[in-house]
Amino acid sequence: MTHNPIRPWRNIERRKSRQIRVGRVLVGGDAPISVQTMTNTITSDVAATLEQIRRCAAAGADIVRVSTPDEASTRALKEIVAESPVPIVADIHFHYKRAIEAAEAGAACLRINPGNIGDARRVAEVVRAAKDHGCSIRIGVNAGSLEKHLLEKYGEPCPEAMVESGLDHIRLLMDNDFHEFKISVKASDVFLAAAAYQQLADATDAPIHLGITEAGGLVSGTVKSAIGLGNLLWMGIGDTIRVSLSADPVEEVKVGFEILKSLGLRHRGVTIISCPSCARQGFDVIKTVSALEERLAHVTTSMSLSIIGCVVNGPGEALMTNIGFTGGGAGKGMVYLAGKQDHTLSNDRMIDHIVGLVEQKAAEIEAAEKLAAE
Repeated sequence: MTHNPIRPWRNIERRKSRQIRVGRVLVGGDAPISVQTMTNTITSDVAATLEQIRRCAAAGADIVRVSTPDEASTRALKEIVAESPVPIVADIHFHYKRAIEAAEAGAACLRINPGNIGDARRVAEVVRAAKDHGCSIRIGVNAGSLEKHLLEKYGEPCPEAMVESGLDHIRLLMDNDFHEFKISVKASDVFLAAAAYQQLADATDAPIHLGITEAGGLVSGTVKSAIGLGNLLWMGIGDTIRVSLSADPVEEVKVGFEILKSLGLRHRGVTIISCPSCARQGFDVIKTVSALEERLAHVTTSMSLSIIGCVVNGPGEALMTNIGFTGGGAGKGMVYLAGKQDHTLSNDRMIDHIVGLVEQKAAEIEAAEKLAAE
C-alpha cells in the first residue's frame, strides 16, 4: 500500500496479486504499476515503429505493444524486439500462428483475445510457444468481441459475461500448466469496464491490466480514462495500465503517468501545480505553464513546482512544493524554495530562471539518492 502516516486518507491498499514478468518489467505483487502504450505505425515499417517506440520510452513507457496482424509484422518483430529499449508485447488479432511466430521472434508477452483466438487446441499451441520462448501472456477480454455463447447466455455484453470469458481462458492456460499471465476486461463504457474489473479482482489473483478501450480523442479519452482507471486504482485494483487515445501514443504515456501521480502511486518528472488564471494574475499563467511543460519534459526526477498567478493562493501552494513562483505587481513575482520566500524575479526572466532552478534541484535530488544507495 502507499504509506502516509501523517495523512492516512491518502493511503491506497493495493490488491494482492501474483507477480509475473514481461521481459525485464515485473507486473503484479509489489512491483510499481507499469505504464504501457501501443504503436500505431505499420509494424512491418521497422524504422517508423522503432522511432515511435523510442519516443514512448523517452516519455516513460515501461512496455510497448505492437500489432501483429500478418506474417510481415511478425517477421519485422525480431528486429524491433532487438532494437527496442523496452519490452515488446505482440498483439494477436485472430490467427494463433501469429502468436507462435511472435514468440519465436522474441516478444516479451503475447496479447490474445479469447473471443478470437480459437479453440483449446490452438490455445495449447500458443502456450507451448510461450513456454519455449519465455513469453508471458495477456488475456485480453473485450466487450466488443465476446464469445457467441456468452452473448447468447447473457443477452448483451455485461460484467458477468466479460469475467466469465476471462476465467474460462484462465482455466485453459492453467490446464496447460501456464501461470505467467495477466488479464484485462476492457470496454469503452466506463461503468461496464469498472464493474467488470471489480468482479474480476475478486475472482482471481492474476495481475490485472487496466484500460478503458476506444476511449476517444485526447480530451474526451483522457477524461474517460481518468474516471475509469482512477476509480479502480484508488480502490487498489490494477498492476499495469494503458490509456487508449486517438492521439500520439506519447500522449497515452503522459496521461497514464499523470493518473498515477495524482493518486501518489507512481512519481516521474515535474508535477506542476498551477491556477486556471483570472483577472488577478500578475503574469500570463497559461502561456507560462505551457512553456514550462515543454521545457521541463526532459526532467525525470520526481519533484513539484507551483505556478500561481497571484498572492491569494500562491504562498499557500508554494509551502507544499519544491519550487514555487507567485505573481505580484510591477511586472515581478516571488520565488519560493522549499516553501519559503527566497527572492523576487521579473516576469520576463521567469521561465529561464525556473527551468534552471528545477534542473539544479533535480541534480541535487539525484545526487542525494545516489549517495543514499551507496
